[in-house]
Amino acid sequence: MNSSKSPGLAGFGILKNTTCHTEKKISVFFSIIFMTVGILSNSLAIAILMKAYQRFRQKSKASFLLLASGLVVTDLFGHLINGAIAVFVYASDKDWIRFNQSNILCSVFGICMVFFGLCPLFLGSVMAVERCIGVTKPIFHSTKMTSKHVKMMLTMVCLFAVLIALLPILRFRAYQIQASRTWCFYKTEHVEDWEDRFYLLLFSCLGLLALAISFLCNAVTGITLLKVKLKSQQRQGRSHHFEMIIQLLAIMCVSCICWSPFLVTMARIGINESRSKETCETILFALRMATWNQILDPWVYILLRKAVLKNLYKITRGCCGVHIINLHMWELSSIKNSLKIAAISESPVSSKQINLQPLSSTGQ
Repeated sequence: MNSSKSPGLAGFGILKNTTCHTEKKISVFFSIIFMTVGILSNSLAIAILMKAYQRFRQKSKASFLLLASGLVVTDLFGHLINGAIAVFVYASDKDWIRFNQSNILCSVFGICMVFFGLCPLFLGSVMAVERCIGVTKPIFHSTKMTSKHVKMMLTMVCLFAVLIALLPILRFRAYQIQASRTWCFYKTEHVEDWEDRFYLLLFSCLGLLALAISFLCNAVTGITLLKVKLKSQQRQGRSHHFEMIIQLLAIMCVSCICWSPFLVTMARIGINESRSKETCETILFALRMATWNQILDPWVYILLRKAVLKNLYKITRGCCGVHIINLHMWELSSIKNSLKIAAISESPVSSKQINLQPLSSTGQ
């Protein structure tokens, strides 16, 4: 009863005897630096993506750019909100008993940590699925995957992440101040109740599932593109497909490297009834690794653009002196081909001709 009335005070009492300490000056400095770099990087990436979206608004690349913009915007707000709360906590000397009497700040912090953790992982997997459909089913993608559908998917992903983040609050389970006294999350110390373990395992399983879906879809997309390139002797102008799959592979690698330690750590704590062997320093290190994901994501779109890749190719070709790929592949865009396919599929005359072709071939 006492812990439910004042969860903030109860949490602070438990944390008094912890041995996980962080230097205040260094922590505040690095928090401000991380937040500033993250905000600037994501803002630059948003400007690049929005400029590209204006160019390809009615083309097959527009859906990918819209999802990528949603991912970067989510990372930006994650830096703004979580970063501001973290700086405030460090600046207040982590004195939660003074500014968290009703546990409101800790609840908001915990909700933001869960939402801005899962939402980018979900969006990365949705982007991989979208590109897989765009490569394997181009006609279906160009005719059915409209901007309206993509915006609906963005909304559904965000609402689902919000629901997962609000689940403890709806079940009257308060988010807990962690042992380092610098952030709030699900209960990770003395986990004995099945519901506390459920939240940790739900968060971990959803994150790992999103990474697995991204890996599977990106593998299918990459294999399909390689098969098309090897079988076809003509230049089909699929440069924007290769550009996007390179970006997706980079996002997937960054997400796996940054998020896997934290997701696996939370899963191990959730599986074991006791604290397991995870120390406060281990969890804090895994959390900082996950934070890097929001900093590195925008640089994927800043650095791995067609113009940058084109210049890197020229430099590599000049250094190696080997003709690897025909440079015209980058100059021919398959977006034009997608538009032609969409126009042909919408034209009644051309659709009749397309339907007559298999009939004539069967007649022969």
